[in-house]
Order: sequence, then structure tokens, then C-alpha cells
Amino acid sequence: MSRYRGILVLLALICSSSSIHAASIVRPISESHLSAASELFVPVNESFGSLENTYEALRTLEILGLEKTYDVSRATCKAVVENLGSSSSTAKDLFFALKVNSILKCETESINFEGIASKLLAVLKTANSLPDFYYSIGGLLLVKKQGSEVILPDAAGVFHSIKALSQSDGRWRYDSNGAESSTYAAGLALEALAGLVSLADSEVDQSMIGVVKNDIGKLFDIIKSYNDGTLYFNDKHFHTNDYRSPLEISAAVVRGVTRFADVSSGRLNIPGSKILGLAKFFLSIGVPGSSKDLFHQIDSLSCLENNRIYIPLIISLPATVFSLTSRDQLKVDVTTVFGAAAPPLTVKLVHAFNSNLEGKPIIENQELHFDKENSIHYLNIASLNLDVGKYKFIFEVSLHDLEDENKYTTGGQTSFSAFFTGLINISKGEIAILNSDGGSVDTIEKLDLSKDSSLSLSANHLQKFRLSFQLTTPLGVTFKPHQVFLKLRHETKVEHIFVIDSSARQYKLILDFLGLVEKFYYLSGKYDIELTIGDATMENSFLRALGSIELDLPDPPEKAAQPPPPPADPYLRYGPKAEITHIFREPEKRPPKELSLAFLVLTFLPLIGFLIGLMRLGLNLKLFPSSPLPAAFSILFHASIAAVLLLYGLFWFKLDLFTALKGLCFLGPFLVFVGHRTLSHLASTSAKLKAS
Repeated sequence: MSRYRGILVLLALICSSSSIHAASIVRPISESHLSAASELFVPVNESFGSLENTYEALRTLEILGLEKTYDVSRATCKAVVENLGSSSSTAKDLFFALKVNSILKCETESINFEGIASKLLAVLKTANSLPDFYYSIGGLLLVKKQGSEVILPDAAGVFHSIKALSQSDGRWRYDSNGAESSTYAAGLALEALAGLVSLADSEVDQSMIGVVKNDIGKLFDIIKSYNDGTLYFNDKHFHTNDYRSPLEISAAVVRGVTRFADVSSGRLNIPGSKILGLAKFFLSIGVPGSSKDLFHQIDSLSCLENNRIYIPLIISLPATVFSLTSRDQLKVDVTTVFGAAAPPLTVKLVHAFNSNLEGKPIIENQELHFDKENSIHYLNIASLNLDVGKYKFIFEVSLHDLEDENKYTTGGQTSFSAFFTGLINISKGEIAILNSDGGSVDTIEKLDLSKDSSLSLSANHLQKFRLSFQLTTPLGVTFKPHQVFLKLRHETKVEHIFVIDSSARQYKLILDFLGLVEKFYYLSGKYDIELTIGDATMENSFLRALGSIELDLPDPPEKAAQPPPPPADPYLRYGPKAEITHIFREPEKRPPKELSLAFLVLTFLPLIGFLIGLMRLGLNLKLFPSSPLPAAFSILFHASIAAVLLLYGLFWFKLDLFTALKGLCFLGPFLVFVGHRTLSHLASTSAKLKAS
């Protein structure tokens, strides 16, 4: 069992090392995003919820090409038409209704879009907060795209009103009443200004557009970064109810900046490395776990996929572990954020550093070959003369023509970390038993550590044990693995583990049994010997049985420590359990069956006697009331008696006492009432007969 545990530890080390480095690699949108979208955006009763949630779902599915996955047009278009036709709809309601309608193309012939435009213009005229500007301008722009005419009476004045909320650092305020500046608000403001420019055509002064461009440059001056060049926007959150994640804030800025760039002349003065850093941020998130986060990620990357500033090209390694034994190829993939093919370009390996060797790079200026069929750049590892270990690669991408260079950005040089694995040479293996007189050799055995051994050694407490071997890489360099230890396991399952250190170019372990008698609990007998060598870059890691050694140790003193109890096998808890036997209490003696049947017959005798009495006396229905109301009370009286008898029967066969009492509480008063009326009628009838 201990052997299996050692193997599991070794595999866990290798897998964890690989997964850590693989997680840091940024890759474009993958099939897992499509799967996540299908799972997160699932309509309920042909609806995604509110119109805002519906727009986010439809927009995400549209970008990913999954718009035909669900048909929600019937229920959703009904909600769209209701919101567009309602006089109580706010600017936000109209904005998202128009957003959804722009995707679903609902039947809106009965909708008065001129009236909607008038309502939004009225909101815009009295707007004093950034959300009012944002929703009213966005709604007017959607009405204009619908085909209706929209005329802004004072576009320049609205532009100045929005610009008045800007701050010196590029942030914006939500309103002029002392509101704190916000990066998220800057995204809304830029998107609103872009919509305003589209609506106003040439009415907006170009100098004001230039001022906004300067504000955008200031906004990118306060962008935050990670060590790997990933960039993102964030806010200082003074109130928890105003919290927005860096993903949502960065998405708002990207939408605002890219849309403002579409309506302004010339190029925004934003370095391509910052656009690439934002793309890396959205991609480094992986697959978000919430529908809203997935929308912000996909929508932002869609804005970056085709914008007038720079289109980021993502450089990624399809694999981060390469085998020198199988002569893998080092492949580099260059695509857009959605995986579209990149324009013609050249990929060069500028530098390659071995993490274990500092200083001079191992490889410099190697141009990668391009595989046109698979659209990937590659480099043969065999030609690099690399050794096992962790490497840092620095790649540089250059476009073939100036036109593409002005359109795309690769962010300059890009670095990656990768593992190179290979077969480690194990040589000069040797086990020896040394005497205490100056270390003379009593027994020496050569070891072939490429396979298990069955050596049989013996020693006493006055002798020493020595194990030595050498580890070298494919290029002949001394190799230092992560795990090198020796295990001695007594026949009573008591184990002892010793770490083996390297000395010069050799691994050596010397055990002085005289100093280890207490650690061995003075247990003489047979000890199995196991050697474990493992590393993330070592393809031939192993846990090897070397044989056994018979130790003759002195008898333990009186107060010597006792060996620990043998460890319980964890797999026994899943094995079959001991059978549980249970003897129930013997049933009490019961009367004979014949006696029970006789008692049952006796219980029916009173009923039989009652029936015989009725037959002898005869039934007299002459006094049954003939008037409708007394007759009804008489019928209800007899029915109530029958209901009470039925309740008794149900209590006997099925109902419990409390349920029967509850029923009787309702039937009893009713029985008393109708019985009183019936008997009163009979009494009055009898008195009249006697009087006559």
C-alpha cells in the first residue's frame, strides 16, 4: 500500500506542476465558452427574465453563433411590445426593449416610434444624471436605426452637459450633486457621447471631440496591471452597494472607448500594448461561472475583435509540456480573441532561458516555421539542443506589411514558461555494508536502477549502510530531482524514510545503525528497501524495490519507546462489514383462532337483535313530516346520524383519534341542530293530534 501512496505523491507533483503553468497561459475563446453559454442561458417559460437579462443572453448567444439555440421570440416579443407601447415605461425600460428588438426583429407595426422618440427627447431635455443621458441617447440611437427620424434640438448643449461631469483623471461622475468619480461611469459617458455624435452628425464641435480623446488618454494612464502585462480597470469602492467587479468596469470602458473611436475621426492615442493587455485580462478569466460575467467577457472581446484602434492578436502555446524523448515540436498559435486566423506575420524566438541557469540565454533569434495547413508556427525541439527543465521563452511577432501593422497589435515581446521532459540517466548505483573500523567494506553490491532488484543483505548495529548513484540529464548535466528518498519497512509494517542528498555529482546516503537503534525501536528482523526518485521533468520517475536487509539490533532497554501500531488500511473502510444479526422480541401468546371468530359473532348479535326488533315492531313512516322544511330537517337528521356512524367506522379501520374527533366536532353541533328541529316538529305535531 505504501508503494501506491508513493506513486500517487509522485503523480500529484507532476500534475500540479503542469496545471499551474498551464493556467497562466492565455488562450482565445474556446469550445468551453460555447458549452458554458448553453448552460448559463437557459430560458424559463420561453423567457430569460427581465429585458436587461434577455438582452445580455441574446447578445452573448448572437456573438457566439448560438442565436438559434433557443426560440424565445414569442414570449419576449410580447414583453417588448408591451414595454414600447406602455406610457409608464422608463427610459431604461425603453432602452432594453429596443435593444432586444434590434436582435429579435419583433413585429412592431403597431408601435409609434415617433412617440417613443418624443418621450426619450423629453427625458434627455430634463436629464441631470449620467444614467438618464445614457439610456435616453441609447434609446434614440436605436429608434433612428429602426428607421424613424430623430432630430436633436441642442446636441452641442447635451454634449457639454455630459462633458461637465468629467474629471481631470479621465473618470466621470454620475451627477453634479457631489457624486464620486467612477471609472465605470466613464465607460457609460463615452458610450453616451458616441451615440450623441451619431445622432447629431456634424453639429458637435470637433474640438470637443478632441478634448474627449484627451480624457480617454488620461483614463488609460490610471489603468492597473499585473506582472504578466495583463491590464484592467477598477474603482475605489466606498460603499458596498456600489461595488462593481473589475470585469464589469473594464467591459464598460472597452464598450465606451471602442464606440467613441468608431464615430470620431482619426485614431485614438492609445498604445497597442494596452489594448492587448485588456484582451489578455478578459481571456485570463477563463470561463466565467455567472451569466452576467460571461456577457461582459464575450461582449467586450467582440468590441476588441473589430475596432478602429488596434485589433489584438493573441499569442499562445497549445502545450506547455514538451518531451525531448518523443521530439515534440514547439508550437506557437497567433489568432484574434475569437480564434480567427491572423494576417501574414513572422514569429521569432528572441530568447530562451533555463530557469535553473541564470545569465546568458541558451537560444537567441530563432525564426519559427509556418505550417499553412494548420495555420500554426512551429520549431523543432531537436534542433535546439535543449535539456530537461523549466524554460522561459520570449517571442516577438512582426507583421509583413505596414497596413496590417497599423491595424493589429501584438504588444511587442511575449514571454511564456514551459517544461521540457526527458529520460534521466541513472548510473553507478551501488549498495554497501560498512564496518565500524574506519569504514572498511564488508559487503558491496552493484545496482541496476532501471529495474527492480532482489538483494539480500545483513548487518548488525555496529555496521553502516551506504547507497550511492548518479543522475544526469540527456546532455550529461547533473540532475537534481524534486523527490529522492529511501524507505526501510520492517516486517511489522513500521516504516522509516530518509532523504538522500547530493554531494558533488553523486547522490549518497549513509545510515549508521548504532545511532538509529532508538529510531528503529530496537526491532531486529527483515527490512524491505525501496528507492523513490521523481520529478516533474523526469519521464522515468520510479519507485523501485531494491531487496531487503536483515538487521541484528540489541535488545531494547526497559524504558525504550514502543513501535507505533500498524497503520489501518484506508481501503478496509469500503470493504464488506460484519453481518448485523438482530433477534426481535418473541410475539406474545394469542388466543386460538376459533375463539376470536366466536367473539366476532357475539359482537354482531346486538345488531341482529336490533334488526329483529324493528321487524317485529314494524316501521311507521306515518309521522314523517310532509311539509318541505320539516321534511328537509328530518332527512338531514337521519343523514347526520349515518355520517356519525360512518365516522366511527372510519375511525375503527383507518383514522386516528384526533382526526375522528375533529370530524365529530363539525358533525356533532350540526346533528344537534337538525335533531332539535326535527324532534320539535314531531312534538308539536303530536300535541296538535292530542288536542284534536
